[in-house]
Amino acid sequence: MVRRPVAWILAVVLFVEAFGVAALNWFLGIVADRQNMSLAGIDPDAMSVSSKVGGVLFGLYFLLCAVVALLVAIRDRAPAGLGRILLISVAVVHGLLAAFAWAMVEGKAAFAFMVVVLGLVILLLMTYDRLEDPSDAAPASEGPKDPKDPERPDKGPAPITPPPAPSPS
Repeated sequence: MVRRPVAWILAVVLFVEAFGVAALNWFLGIVADRQNMSLAGIDPDAMSVSSKVGGVLFGLYFLLCAVVALLVAIRDRAPAGLGRILLISVAVVHGLLAAFAWAMVEGKAAFAFMVVVLGLVILLLMTYDRLEDPSDAAPASEGPKDPKDPERPDKGPAPITPPPAPSPS
């Protein structure tokens, strides 16, 4: 099966990406601070601090998504609830980052990396789709039963009767 290896690979990639995003934004914050850069009159210190805080928050977001992928790999079960929402959101983020890398940066390598991570997330989500429980499924050897079959104990659903009319009192 490809489910567990994909989850392990995705967890490692997201851990590395979390560190890389946080380090890159921290570096850009230091550069903005040392060069005393300003954009449209914004305070350079505010730009530096916001770059560092944004990098740390974005890195923590990727780290949380990596933990979800790691738990999926360890447990070999589909992500549920918040974990599934986080993986869907990180897929959307990578789709947007891929579009940005293609349109603005024109970096084919960055685009390819984002698309590969997007593909890994989608593959993880799709391979862990809910499967039908074998006890609920009809055996393959038996065909559909005839509703008028005398061996069938139930005769189908009971007819629906309307509720009693309200009394005039």
